[in-house]
Amino acid sequence: MDSNTIRILGLDPGLRRTGWGVIDVTGSRLAFVACGTILPPEDAPMGQRLAALHRELAAVLAHFTPQEAAVEETFVNMNPSSTLKLGQARGVVMLAPAQMGLSVAEYAPLLVKKSVVGAGRAEKAQVRMMISILLPKATPQTEDAADALAVAVTHAHHRGAAARAHAAL
Repeated sequence: MDSNTIRILGLDPGLRRTGWGVIDVTGSRLAFVACGTILPPEDAPMGQRLAALHRELAAVLAHFTPQEAAVEETFVNMNPSSTLKLGQARGVVMLAPAQMGLSVAEYAPLLVKKSVVGAGRAEKAQVRMMISILLPKATPQTEDAADALAVAVTHAHHRGAAARAHAAL
């Protein structure tokens, strides 16, 4: 990886499935590195599920050594219990890269879809199709991994604005 290349980790948080995707950005060129899905044990107690999520995400971070991370913001649904559980998983997903000293940008689902597909109300299949066009070597096995790559691509497009907003804090 040359010194002008930035490695970005995109994350699509979830308690059942957390998608992750790594891309390299050199100027305006995007290159697929890797992607996958973390599947914490569904039958384990909440603390163990969150610990497994953290452990597996820390392994991804250690292996691919991204310089920046981006997370999709949580979609709040009508079930408060589900929203709270998703928030706990999202907290772990934001904590792991922050513990490694990375800034963690956040993007709304509508912005992710608009950045990748051109329409904020795009379907998951459209996102996956555009990822295959933008990152021809990408091989996401799940929608979660494809969504995580979409978050990484969104960050590649908006990272200057995200850095300015973070610096203003």
